Amino acid sequence: MLHRPEVTAGRVTLDALRAQDAPALFAYRSQDAVARFQGWRPATVAEAAAFIARDVGSPWAALDGWTQWGIRHGGALVGDLGVHWLPGPGPQVELGISLDPAWQGRGLATEALQAALRRLFTVDGIHRAVASTDPENTAVHALLRRVGFRQEAHFRQSLYWRDSWVDDVRFGLLSTEWPAG
Repeated sequence: MLHRPEVTAGRVTLDALRAQDAPALFAYRSQDAVARFQGWRPATVAEAAAFIARDVGSPWAALDGWTQWGIRHGGALVGDLGVHWLPGPGPQVELGISLDPAWQGRGLATEALQAALRRLFTVDGIHRAVASTDPENTAVHALLRRVGFRQEAHFRQSLYWRDSWVDDVRFGLLSTEWPAG
């Protein structure tokens, strides 16, 4: 499937990023509070537009590829949710989520992550979802726990990121642990 499936749940809709989303994507992804924990920070709106163009052309569920869902509230882009289709035995994904700080603290990330997991476990047949996080990102740790993930590991200085060795806290959730599982 080439296009992102659209998923609506509660107050959010997950769907494909669009060319017209570039200014909003740039606005929140370039903020220090968001970029601090992300592997990608756009330098310009044009760079955000190029990211969207590449993502739109990538197939849904391509092994070892990342695809993005836009997180929308009332039609406005308020965040994005990345899905990395992991190679190896059994269908597994790694998830990453970014939300505009102006929209944080309202439960939208929880609704978006629950909607994504429901789709991935019940329609796409995913066996396991994981998330790799910075130990200092306590807000995302709370989010992951809220939707059912458990912390599986804290690897010390296991990633070389931004010119230094950093810790990696890993979370996981099996499809059988999901409320509908």
